[in-house]
Parts: sequence; C-alpha cells; structure tokens
Amino acid sequence: MTTVLVTGAAGFIGFHVSQALLSQGHTVIGVDNLNDYYDVRLKQARLSQLIGHCRFSFYRLDLADRDRTEHLFATENIQRVIHLAAQPGVRYSIDNPHAYVDSNLVAFMNILEGCRQAPIEHLVYASSSSVYGTNQELPFSTEQSVDHPVSLYAATKKANELMAHTYSHLYGIPTTGLRFFTVYGPWGRPDMAMFKFTRAIVEGRPIQIYNYGRMQRDFTYIDDIVDGVLRVLTHLPNHEKAAPYQIYNIGNNRSVSLMRFVEVLESALEIEAQKEFLPMQPGDVSATYADISDLSAAVGFYPRTPIEVGIPQFVDWYLSYYNCQIRPKVYPAA
Repeated sequence: MTTVLVTGAAGFIGFHVSQALLSQGHTVIGVDNLNDYYDVRLKQARLSQLIGHCRFSFYRLDLADRDRTEHLFATENIQRVIHLAAQPGVRYSIDNPHAYVDSNLVAFMNILEGCRQAPIEHLVYASSSSVYGTNQELPFSTEQSVDHPVSLYAATKKANELMAHTYSHLYGIPTTGLRFFTVYGPWGRPDMAMFKFTRAIVEGRPIQIYNYGRMQRDFTYIDDIVDGVLRVLTHLPNHEKAAPYQIYNIGNNRSVSLMRFVEVLESALEIEAQKEFLPMQPGDVSATYADISDLSAAVGFYPRTPIEVGIPQFVDWYLSYYNCQIRPKVYPAA
C-alpha cells in the first residue's frame, strides 16, 4: 500500500478521495487550512469522518507557508500526492484576487518543490474546466487551446498546468492534471449551484438562474470523480515523451441544460422553485462539456451517474445533514 498526501482533505473532493484511499488500505496524510471561504463547520464535519482512522493523520496547514510545507515533505514518508487544495470559485476571484495568488500559485509552487525534494512517485493535481475560457467548440478537448481564460481563477489553474510541465521537464517528476467539470454530490460545496439551489428552495426563497437559463453544464457526480482520480493515481504519465506530464478532462461526458437540472432537483424535493432569471455573470461561460476519450483510453474511466440518480442522492444527504422537515410548498399565482 501507498502513503498518499491529500491536500484539501477537509474539502468536498478531498474528503471523498481520502475516504476511498483509506478503504483501499492506503495511508493518508491530510492537509487543509480550514479557511472560512464557506462554512467551516461543514469542513470540520467532513474531517470528523476521517480523524480517528488508524491510517489517517491530519495537518492544519496553509500550503502558502513555505517553511511548514517544506517541513511536511521532509518529515513524512510521502510517496504520492493528490493536490486538491485551492481557492475555488469564478465569481469570488473578481473581488478577492490575492486569495487566488496565495492559494493557487504560491501554494502550488511549494507543492512542486516538496515533490522535487522528496522525491515523490506521482503528483496528481486539480485543474478546472474553467481553463477553456472563450472556447466555443463542444465538447471541450485537451487538444484545444486554453490561452484565453475569462477569470483569474481559470488563469491560476492554467498557470498550474504550465508550472507542472516545467517541473516534469526539468526534474522528471510525473505530474497529471485533471480538469474537473462541475462536481456535485453529498457533502458538496455551499457555493455551488446544487447546494445553493437546494437551500433556497427548502427555505422558500427564489433561485437565481443566470443567462436567463440558457446555460449547460457537464455535471459530474462525486463517486465518478473519485473513481477517476484513483485510477489516475496509479497510472504514471508516459516517460517516453519530452516530459512525464499529462492533462485529462474528467467529467460526465454529457452536457445538461441548467433548466433540466432544476427540473430534476424540483422533482427530488417535491417543491416547485421560485425562479429569478438574471443576465450572465462576469467570468462565467454559457456551456461546458467534457471530451473524456483520452482518460477513458488511458485508465478505463467511464462515468456512470446521470443527474437523475445523483441529484436525489445529494438531496437525501442535505435533508439528513441539516435535519430538514419539508413539505411541498404552494406559491401564490403571480
């Protein structure tokens, strides 16, 4: 079995990945700074599911802290790294740009240096579908140019890919970047549409639908994401290339309209949502759709969870976690 450093272990994806690694018999070193970008109590609740496991240890650590990150790599016998810690969110980056420099650039630099000094067998890190920016051709392919991001968040993720390639080329560090496409599911992030819509509907508030509903997303269920991440972890990039470096899309391989997404959520909750239609937000894109053919060919990744299955599972978790007692609400006619 392997000792794996999982950064962002108290985050949505990091928590689920850590659970899966532990269930497979691996040792997990979890790192998270537990910042207050969203409700810290949710992060602590995720972490409580991991702490106490005999093969899990946790460091509360800001990876932008160079000295403490160096010490972590120097003192722990880390073999592989899954780097999921980051400052997420497209809209938040417009008002808080420095948070993205610290968390997504400085911290990633420190991770790369730690991997170089250790050395580690494989670095798998989170990129994002946001890097596709102004691309119009669907589905998004890793062969397309990603030189025109439309948010600082996207720019930092593109920068991560470039930084990783440099370290793979210079030092032979195997690195694989995963461009995640709209991940959702139990224990999800409160800043994501799935969570925000559910909370608003349950509380009887209108949901805000941007671009007047003319949006499409490749919604990817968390169990499929975890399966893909773990498959990639054991699949090292091709050393015969100029650098042991690889980028993959990881998504559901289908694009679903936002209005269909809302319909399924309403059905799962048995409540009709009040809807407020708004224009497109700065930094957002109208559609995403992942071409996952290269990932499927490399590691046999095939997503299995449509929104008709995944959304009800999120709703069940949400109602249980927040102890919600809900009844279908009838709104007065406009």
